[in-house]
Amino acid sequence: MKISDIIEKFLKELIKDTDGAIEIQRNELANYFKCVPSQINYVISTRFTAEKGYIVESRRGGGGHIKIKRIEINQSNYLMHIVNSIGNAITQQSAEAFINNFYDYEMITEREVKIMHSVVSDKILNIPQPMRDQLRANLLKHMVLSLI
Repeated sequence: MKISDIIEKFLKELIKDTDGAIEIQRNELANYFKCVPSQINYVISTRFTAEKGYIVESRRGGGGHIKIKRIEINQSNYLMHIVNSIGNAITQQSAEAFINNFYDYEMITEREVKIMHSVVSDKILNIPQPMRDQLRANLLKHMVLSLI
């Protein structure tokens, strides 16, 4: 397992154990994992995004406090928010982030994750850009609407 994966897993467990919100100090966490603080920044900025269901507040100075909060909303409102935020086009990476988030929120099964990932894959949508991202957006929207 890469250090980024280990840090992500650690933070997600902390969030789960503390009712959805944590406040950490960047330097302390870096010392704990024996890595540089920029590694902590990288994990937080790439794996704890609004798209993945998190709100992150960062304060510089004094070791750099970071507050990470899991967004808690009901399933129907969340899914409608996703449909509205997809827009007319979406990349494979963004579509997969939404799908993984559905799984994290326990809205879909592991089997459904695999099916949805295959549907939004560039390998399956073998057409030129920008039509590929437009088709992917339509497919994802319809899959999400079927969950409501």
